[in-house]
Formats: sequence, C-alpha cells, structure tokens
Amino acid sequence: MKQKKIFALGFFDGVHLGHQALLHACRQLAAKQAATACAVTFDLPPSAVLQNQQPNMLNTVRDRQLLLHRFGMEEVLLLKADRATLSMSWAAFLEMLIADGAAGFVCGYDFRFGHRGEGTAEKLAAFAEERNLPCIIVPEQTMDGEKISSTRIRALLEKGHVETATTMLRHPHILTGSVVHGRGLGHTIGIPTANLLLPEELVKPAFGVYACKAWMDGRYYIAVTNIGIRPTVNGQNVTVEPWILDFDGDLYGKEITLEFHKFLRPERKFANLEELKVQIQKDAAEIRKFFA
Repeated sequence: MKQKKIFALGFFDGVHLGHQALLHACRQLAAKQAATACAVTFDLPPSAVLQNQQPNMLNTVRDRQLLLHRFGMEEVLLLKADRATLSMSWAAFLEMLIADGAAGFVCGYDFRFGHRGEGTAEKLAAFAEERNLPCIIVPEQTMDGEKISSTRIRALLEKGHVETATTMLRHPHILTGSVVHGRGLGHTIGIPTANLLLPEELVKPAFGVYACKAWMDGRYYIAVTNIGIRPTVNGQNVTVEPWILDFDGDLYGKEITLEFHKFLRPERKFANLEELKVQIQKDAAEIRKFFA
C-alpha cells in the first residue's frame, strides 16, 4: 500500500516566508492525516523551459531541497521540467500524484500548473473535493504591504540588499559548491581563498564583499567572500571566493555551503595586490566584529 502523502505544490525558489506558510500548512495537514509531508517541485522553472530562456534562480536544486527539508518536508518529489511533463493536462498531473499516494494538497492562491498553466488553485480544490481529499489554499503573504516573492528577493540580491532579502527569506541566502582550482593568487598574499563556481542558472548577487558563514566538515566558519570578476588581477569569469577565517588545511574538493549575512562593499580594482591584501584584512576585522 502506498504511503499517504500531503503534497505541497510549487516551485519554491528561495523557500521564502510565503513558501514557508505553505509548508507549515502542509506539515499540519500531514500530521492530522497521519501522512508524509512532501513538497513537489521541478528541477528548472517551467516558464523558463517553455519560453526557452536562461533560468535565473535563487538556489540550485540541491540547495532548494536542503531548505525544503530544513522547513519540515519529509520528502521532496523532484520532477524534470521537460516538455513531456509540462504538456500534461492539469487533471493528468493530479492523477499522477494520486497514483503516488496523494491524500491531500496544499498550494498558494495563485498557483498554476498543467498544460499552458490551465490548472488553478480553484480547479485543484474542486478536484480534491470530488475525491473527498483535504485541500488548503494559502492566501497571499505580504511584508510592508507588498507580496513576498522570489522575483522581489532576486532584485534585492542583485542590488546587494542581503539583509532585507534575509527578512523575506527568514534565513540567509545560501550557495553550496565544491572548491575548484583557481589561479592561486590568494596564497601569494597570505589570503588563501576557496574558489566556487557560480552556476549560470543562478541569480548574480551584487559584485562585492560579503560577511558569510561557511558550513564545512560539520561546523561553521566565518568567511570573507568576494563575488565578482576580480578586476585587480584582470579576471574574466564571475567567481565566488570565500576566505575561510581560522581554517588551516586543504580546501580543494571540499563542499562548502555559504550563508550570506551582510554586504560590506562593492568590488573595485586596486592598484596592486598589496593594497588588495590590506583591504581584505580590514574586511575580515569588520566581519569578525559583525558576527561577534
């Protein structure tokens, strides 16, 4: 017999406060129904796939799954956003979930799904009523009179407004990546940075220096993190380079999850590496004070 599941439906980019209201409702309904709380999401934004556009997401799939579990989802059903799946009728999409053990549904008031987005929250509620299944439609969630949305949070990050974004996310913006080999210039000035690639499908936060916490090897470290093209050394590609404070060891190949807490200053070109070193040391002192 299939395990009963309450499905929370959405894309959940960023897993912000609006999403969390939905996840909370899913957890409550799952507890009431003795069912598993399960979020349904896609690997890529359906709209970007259908319009053949480059995605501009807040999180990688892995980080989105991490956040969904952090906010109480026992399972995450990850669907591939291919044309076969996206061309399913809204009713066929729901029948697929029924076959997977759906015992109830939760979605936002403006949720659209199925071929050409013809499925709506109202149609979902009617479908559930016909099957005698519970269904919760979560109303719009606002902050300061404006709707909380992934689009709004992306715009904040692009301007470097990390702390305002955090209030809407109720958690720091995160990025997980494995350390890759760079040019090694940090070692030459006594500031060994890790090099993480910023995936093309992710939002590009404002170029500059951030106060971060870095989760690595089961513990948190403080990190001075630069996002940008490193103009002082004539860089070209966008990189994410955390200097992990109070860590001494080999970073290559390690997986690091960065939490972005504060934007310190914009990226700029320095006259030489010595000037850059002095500024980064000042950044480190400021970040230590911030976290203290």
